[in-house]
Amino acid sequence: MNKETNTIVPPPDSIEKEYSTLNLGPTHPATHGIFQNVLKMDGEIIRDAVPTLGYIHRAFEKLAERRPYAQITPITDRLNYCSSPINNIGWHTAVEKLIKAEIPKRVDYLRVIIMELSRIADHIICNTIIGQDTGATTGFLYLFQWREHIYDIFESICGARLTTNICRIGGFDKEWDKKTWEHIDNFLNGFPKALTEFASLLERNRIFMDRTINCGPISAEMALSYSFTGPNLRAAGVDYDVRVAKPYSSYQDFDFIIPVGTQGDTYDRFMVRQQEMWESLSIIKQAIKNLPEGPPHADIPDFFLPPKEEVYNNMEALIYHFKIVMGETDIPKGEIYHCVEGGNGELGFYLISDGGRTPFRLHFRRPCFIYYQAYPEMIKGAMLSDAIITMSSMNVIAGELDA
Repeated sequence: MNKETNTIVPPPDSIEKEYSTLNLGPTHPATHGIFQNVLKMDGEIIRDAVPTLGYIHRAFEKLAERRPYAQITPITDRLNYCSSPINNIGWHTAVEKLIKAEIPKRVDYLRVIIMELSRIADHIICNTIIGQDTGATTGFLYLFQWREHIYDIFESICGARLTTNICRIGGFDKEWDKKTWEHIDNFLNGFPKALTEFASLLERNRIFMDRTINCGPISAEMALSYSFTGPNLRAAGVDYDVRVAKPYSSYQDFDFIIPVGTQGDTYDRFMVRQQEMWESLSIIKQAIKNLPEGPPHADIPDFFLPPKEEVYNNMEALIYHFKIVMGETDIPKGEIYHCVEGGNGELGFYLISDGGRTPFRLHFRRPCFIYYQAYPEMIKGAMLSDAIITMSSMNVIAGELDA
């Protein structure tokens, strides 16, 4: 203070500004997973961020290289566990591509139903938690119950809810029963009303819009340079979707649009997922309406367990059962890359087979691991509270991030 002029004298340039360091994670509930961000803070403003990964690294790829192909399915469950059936089916279709299996149309359509239900469950989690992190608990509590209805469907098909190990290489182990179709009908009849009410709570809510618009934006060019895929890329205005770009499981038979945003901010990521849930409902209805006749699995006895009554009474069936479970079936040599549209984007499987009972090399392309690299850049200059909802809107799943 200059006493003569009564004015504040700024500090000399030689005095450096002091910053504080804040650990966001690894065990803070706002991180939605076990990962850490070391933030350089100027008051409430983030000046720099350094992410730390690997807190739940489980060496999935190396584990998979020591297991027969059918036994790798439970490992894929633990990637993005919010939509684990997509991981399961992605792995199965990758193996089917390697062995050149012909899959019945009915299997494709049943898989599409499962994958789109999984996508809805994944987006329910992401969007309700965005609302929760902005202070809107009502929508979180109300819509989240419909994820449990989806889990009822999974449970009636395979007996599991979260980590499902659903489906098999070649198709399903049995035809879906009446109870399963009743669960699906109940969901299709009840969920649209709940989703409409959830949308009315947040989509045009001025408080929610002020908190999310221009929060954590990323341009289309920057998103592409970071190899973004999925809703986070589409929110930036790029209409890339694996289901359209590289159709699998007969997705080319279905009519749906790819929702895209413009700003690539938290609000756009929220809205893209909102619209994708409506599109998933449409795809499910189309699959049910046009469901083909046929067997629930492909004719590949080297990969599909024979019926139990045959195993108990027929020596050849018992031998097949043992060989399949123990991974003693012949696998062709080859190298393939196969990808599906997961809840968070392009989920890829790079598989090399040397003809052995286990993969020679297997790499999972996890979309979370790809786009989390951009997180520090997306939150620089933002408030700490904006960093939280930016992370929520990216839907970073720790199981998929670390693998």
